[in-house]
Amino acid sequence: MRSQGLAGTWPTGRTTSAGGFVPAGLGVWPAIVGTLQEWAKAEAGAGRLFPWVPIAFGCGIALYFAADQEPVLWVAATTAMALTLGAILLRRSRLFAPAIMIAAVAAGFAMATWKTARIGHTVLAKPLYSVSLSGFVETRDIRERTDRFVLRVTTMEAQRSDVKLDRVRLSVRKGTAPDVGSFVRLKARLMPPLAPLRPGSYDFSRDMFFQGIGASGFAMGAITVSSPPDAGGWQLRYSAFMQGLRDAIDARIRATLDGDNRAIATALLTGRRDAITTPVNDAMFISGLGHVLSISGYHMAVVAGVVFFAVRALLALIPGLAVSFPIKKWSAAAALVASAFYLLLSGAEVATQRSFFMTAVVLLAVMVDRRAITFRTLAVAALIVLAIAPEALVHPSFQMSFAATLGLVALVQIGMPNLLASPDHSTTARIALWGGREIAMLFMASMIAGLATTPYAAFHFHRVTPYGVLANLGAMPVVSALVMPAGLLGLLAAPFGLDGVFWWLMGIGIDWMIVVTRWVAALPGAIGHVGAFGTAPLVAASMGLVLMGLLRTPLRWSGAIVLAAATIWGLSVRQPDILIAGDGKNVAVRGRGGQLHVIRTNKDAFLLREWLAADADPRDPGSAALSEGVSCDESGCVAPLADGRMIALALHVEALADDCNRAVLVVTSRPAPPDCAAMVVDRPRLARQGALALTRRGDGFAIQSVKARGASRPWSPAAAGEGDFELTLMPRSVVPRSRDATPSEADLQAED
Repeated sequence: MRSQGLAGTWPTGRTTSAGGFVPAGLGVWPAIVGTLQEWAKAEAGAGRLFPWVPIAFGCGIALYFAADQEPVLWVAATTAMALTLGAILLRRSRLFAPAIMIAAVAAGFAMATWKTARIGHTVLAKPLYSVSLSGFVETRDIRERTDRFVLRVTTMEAQRSDVKLDRVRLSVRKGTAPDVGSFVRLKARLMPPLAPLRPGSYDFSRDMFFQGIGASGFAMGAITVSSPPDAGGWQLRYSAFMQGLRDAIDARIRATLDGDNRAIATALLTGRRDAITTPVNDAMFISGLGHVLSISGYHMAVVAGVVFFAVRALLALIPGLAVSFPIKKWSAAAALVASAFYLLLSGAEVATQRSFFMTAVVLLAVMVDRRAITFRTLAVAALIVLAIAPEALVHPSFQMSFAATLGLVALVQIGMPNLLASPDHSTTARIALWGGREIAMLFMASMIAGLATTPYAAFHFHRVTPYGVLANLGAMPVVSALVMPAGLLGLLAAPFGLDGVFWWLMGIGIDWMIVVTRWVAALPGAIGHVGAFGTAPLVAASMGLVLMGLLRTPLRWSGAIVLAAATIWGLSVRQPDILIAGDGKNVAVRGRGGQLHVIRTNKDAFLLREWLAADADPRDPGSAALSEGVSCDESGCVAPLADGRMIALALHVEALADDCNRAVLVVTSRPAPPDCAAMVVDRPRLARQGALALTRRGDGFAIQSVKARGASRPWSPAAAGEGDFELTLMPRSVVPRSRDATPSEADLQAED
């Protein structure tokens, strides 16, 4: 009995066990663990795991693009099928959820491998200077200074080369691009697709590969249109028809509008946005309104919404239809048809495809009486896009678009019900609250979409738009209520010749948008420069956004912690001390002031813009300050690091002996002496590894390269030789006597 009395006197919270007792302070941990378990069970409830399937599918695609060598297709496909079968067999087991996620990862990997194998084609590895080409013109872009077109090659002849390409993209003098569908013969200078300009920067060659393009360059001399050897196929006829339709729409707009107003109106309706002048284009992106120029979710939603409500309103005017028939579903079907036409008219780029699939899923949900805007809808759209175009995962438009949409869906499902909840249902209260709620929702939507896309804008474009919410609040209501509806009405009225007034109304709205854009872009601190920070912080930021968007319990705030950690991580990344271009003709050295000083032996404004942007450096590529501290003579150039050590760019063999003794690093296209005391970066190394970034580590350097040692992918094959960096022009005597389509060097630089 005494033991019972003693037991009754023990302090509350202490318990006995085989190993003794647990102090009161430790009693909270079982409660915390239990709460976390309950939240985890809630997150794994029925229907809650499906939105994670496209996340896992995308992880598999990311693994594919991270590989150094091309995977074996049959191995990837067999693995995916086996894991999928295993997940099906485990569907009644607790292991089903992890099994299906693993299978989704394998499926994404296999799908990306299959897509690459399916579209496989030759990619130019070395420059070709005088190439005779003939083929069909598939697409044409009207740009600010030059035109550009894609040629489907039928014959190709080049001296000392037997390479055969399927498609090439060529720049020509403005106004000389041939019509889509025409068969042409020309001379061209071809260059390999543009590789990343620095380690970690965007890979343009990958984009061109998945577009089926094996080289870029420019036409030299005249372009001769001749009779084709065959009809070219139905796809070419379709492309010619759609290009003719776009040209016709542009011509009708041109009759009323001009300048940037015409260019922006054409961009909003047809997707051709290359004719916008550089100042306005830059101001649009600086102010945070650049998304207006790329046909994506917003444009598709406006088109579908305008058509849906217009058709429904017209049908509602007929009492017999409104009472007896499902006019809401009919309206959704009409909106779906209009959205499909808009997709084709705008060129069906990846971002537009994603937007169409998302819109189509929403409209189909309306037609089958299901809830339209849900995470499940977003997940279905993501799976469709990634299955059709796995390469979209690494494109900024996909990343930014889905991040913004994820935030907006979360707002609709979580924020909007709370905001719209009101105990006062009187008519006066509803009228008073309507404007405030609409403004609040517009503000929240702009803020959430802007914040969700910030990590991707910082990663790809090295800048953030602190006044993006302000610009969107000022311009987007006008774009939604005036510009886009007027454009749609203009399209409908054009066949009847009554479209002029609608283009005029569209121009008024565009004028306002440009005014807002320039005002916001001119505000102090409108450009937030961000240094390059690599893919790891971006992946962490993406995971934080996903956790905050998809989780429903308080576990969602773990995403905020991950996002904050990713932000700190990205901002703390050290920038390299030396950058070396892939052709060895430009070298940037970080001096004592912390800024880059550039050794330039050729003009490459695009390269310098990328280097400066990645370094969060606001200086202009043409600034004379970039050459401060650089000393040059006929044999080469030298520039000092912050610690006084010299970096040399040797142009001639005579400079190597002196540079090897006095510099710590020598960049040269010439063979260096075998006893050179300095570290040497020569042409063979650059051909193998591409552009280099070096960071000081004690007396040596940590080196990052565009291509890992031995890496070879279809869009970036391993170098077979040293390459040739000398550029020569074709003699003028071989150019046919007709209008010269060769663009000037200044225009080519401006169009980079």
